[in-house]
Amino acid sequence: MADRTLKRYTAGEEIFNSVSHGVGSLLAIGGTALMTVMSVAHGSGLALSASLIYGISLIVLYTMSTVYHAVANPKAKEILRIFDHTSIFLLIAGSYTPFCLVALAGNSRGLAVIIAVWACAILGIVLNAIDLKKTEKFGTVLYVIMGWSILAVFKDIIHVLPAPAFWLLLIGGISYTGGLVFYALKNVKYMHSIWHLFVLAGSVLHYLCISIYVLPMAY
Repeated sequence: MADRTLKRYTAGEEIFNSVSHGVGSLLAIGGTALMTVMSVAHGSGLALSASLIYGISLIVLYTMSTVYHAVANPKAKEILRIFDHTSIFLLIAGSYTPFCLVALAGNSRGLAVIIAVWACAILGIVLNAIDLKKTEKFGTVLYVIMGWSILAVFKDIIHVLPAPAFWLLLIGGISYTGGLVFYALKNVKYMHSIWHLFVLAGSVLHYLCISIYVLPMAY
């Protein structure tokens, strides 16, 4: 993932950044394939739809981040930076989809949350595409608001999720949010790289929650 201003990282940092999220991209592809196969095997159209939306959002985010950090050309990097940031909105909304459509199926509050989150994602993507630099602060705030919108259906979630799933969801969210501390220290060498690890950890935890506990609710 990119910084909001075109930060020049050292070669070592960029290698770490691209490799770390390159691993994430490979894991996302494999994980999406597994969710898809399981959904098809159980004949669940709902699980399949949720799997594809969530899985594609994972693949897009990690692939965009990997390519952004791997490319050296400044002009190409500037363009890729936009795709890198818009993919964050996509992943947040994509991650909400299985919880709201499967775990909270038939719940009006869950439906309201998923509509609101996707609306925010579209807004963030459009604003970033228009002028990434000017939307820096707003975009960051929007990430956090979207990420913790789950609190609006907190009681519903803890009612339907088993304890292990709840903890995977919570710790994953804390990992994503806690990583912002290192993101804010972007001028310190390798802080952005550490942020990448927090993002990767958050994704792994949420994937385990969704694939092991949430999607099977639709089988």
